[in-house]
Amino acid sequence: MTGRPISRRGLLRSALLGGPALALPGCAGDEGPHRRLTLATGAPGGPYHAFGNALATEAVRTPPHPRITPVSTAASVDNLRRLAAGSADLALAMADAAEQALHGAAPFTAPARVTALARVYVNYTHLLARADGPVRSVADLAGRPVSTGATGSGAQVLAGRLLRVAGLTGGRAVREQRLGLAESVTALRRGTVDAVIWAGGVPTPALSALARQLPLRVLPLEAEAEALRAEYGPVYSAVTLPAGVYGLTAPVTTIGVGNYLLARPQVPDRDARDILRVVFDRWRVLLREVTAGARLEPRFAVATGDLPLHPGAVAYYRSVYG
Repeated sequence: MTGRPISRRGLLRSALLGGPALALPGCAGDEGPHRRLTLATGAPGGPYHAFGNALATEAVRTPPHPRITPVSTAASVDNLRRLAAGSADLALAMADAAEQALHGAAPFTAPARVTALARVYVNYTHLLARADGPVRSVADLAGRPVSTGATGSGAQVLAGRLLRVAGLTGGRAVREQRLGLAESVTALRRGTVDAVIWAGGVPTPALSALARQLPLRVLPLEAEAEALRAEYGPVYSAVTLPAGVYGLTAPVTTIGVGNYLLARPQVPDRDARDILRVVFDRWRVLLREVTAGARLEPRFAVATGDLPLHPGAVAYYRSVYG
């Protein structure tokens, strides 16, 4: 069974303010083995790939054992297109790209019917340059080769917005190189790009490895975080890269973007509930290779902006809040 998607606001109004519990009738599909669900993740070596594979592994170990098959993809935009087309049942995506898909905004050509299971962690925007290179500020990016993320990734959506609010358009535009994380690391090491824009957990292992080989400069993005939030709303926030990561001697303010675990509305309610049981039972394992020190709590997880919660997710959170 699937029901009409229910908004986070409606859920919280009832669950947190003492309203009546939502009536959730039993589903014909609640008995028998789970059907196997395809989870669109990201490129090998990236956080989505790590999270998705960990989720599939922990699902096997955690009753009632939902069945998940992770597949490698180009990440957020690619994943959302797969959800809309029905070639994936579940997906990971950045909040800004997910809202674009929901509303049919570019790079999407039509609204996509997607629902949220949880906001699972926050991506930190990394604007990195070589410490011995010419880029010492955001303005220095003008006209230079910059890796802005792989085609089909959420990082590319974020990079485009970031460069626009920073005034790096027209005659001041950067020379965009659409590279994935591994290619970006190689290009910065070789000097074929002057900077890399990447959004991921902290620390991102590939960037930590690069920082051990090559002194890096991490550019602050506090003003750009404020500009993005003013224009696009609370999908963006100011967050802090802590001292110690990537050789930083002091904290650096940057742009935070939530990451959602999403599902097609057609995913059975029982499957959605059982996947969330795995997520909340095993979140320490799921986030261990993604972002250090992160926690996952229901009050955080339901903060999915415009994305409606899947009815099975509503049932799960009802059970948590009582």
